[in-house]
Amino acid sequence: MKVNSPNRSRKFSRRNTLSPPLIVAVTLVVMLTGGALWGSYQLGIEAGASIAAEGVDAASLRLELNSDASYSDIHLNAGAQMDAMALRLGDMQADLLRMEALGEELVKAGNLDPEEFNFNEPPPRGGLDSTAESVPVDLPDLLVEVELLARSIADRTHKLELMKGLIVGSKIQQSLEPEGRPVENGWISSEYGYRQDPFNGKKTFHHGVDIASKRNSQVFAVASGVVMDAVKKSGYGYYIEINHADGLVTKYAHNSKIFVEPGDLVEKGDVIGLVGSSGRSTGPHVHFEIARNGKSINPAAYIE
Repeated sequence: MKVNSPNRSRKFSRRNTLSPPLIVAVTLVVMLTGGALWGSYQLGIEAGASIAAEGVDAASLRLELNSDASYSDIHLNAGAQMDAMALRLGDMQADLLRMEALGEELVKAGNLDPEEFNFNEPPPRGGLDSTAESVPVDLPDLLVEVELLARSIADRTHKLELMKGLIVGSKIQQSLEPEGRPVENGWISSEYGYRQDPFNGKKTFHHGVDIASKRNSQVFAVASGVVMDAVKKSGYGYYIEINHADGLVTKYAHNSKIFVEPGDLVEKGDVIGLVGSSGRSTGPHVHFEIARNGKSINPAAYIE
């Protein structure tokens, strides 16, 4: 017996457009580069050889850019330099988009304040007006800064990806470990171990704990896993069994209704049924069991 589960799916949103501050920054860099190249052409001053799109450190890059070049060399290499710059800026744009997307996912995964870590706006910056003390940026230094910035972006992107993997992996592992009670409100009416059978008074072993709760209140999965059984079973009534990691299995019995079927994937906290008194029961409660590798264990530590 299955009815629609009240659980809602969760989705992440991701932006696919460049932020306005980034567009302005890219435009400014291209304008500065073009102006510097035109000035070099007109005045015949020294300029660098063409720049490869990958792998030049700051020292060697300055050495190349400050090497002697003839007037004709500057004229011939100006287009190549602009093409190299455009390719580098394109790579930086792609890396920045990936960093923003990763940052937004980490904010959600880490339960951080989205207003404090807002990737839709540039970081707050400020300072006194120092126009009188400022100096113009020349072409070699500008190209060096762009190259170093591109390297920093690539490095930070790699580290963010590693952080995401660690956070997500930790959260997945935590969700697979049984924890908490299968009902929101209730009290333990019968503990794990030997007890007097409520029907015949004989001493028998109780393989779980009984948690008394209001009839038709929600029953929750205490860990993420795969539903192995969801049937009406002799003695157990409407019964649910979920398989988790490390050989752990949780069992929920005497339900009035069940909302899952064998093969369903459930997450920790999903509603899987309603409290009832089906099967061999004296009143509404959940018989809750935990087994490891086929052997029952006391659920008390997991419940607490």
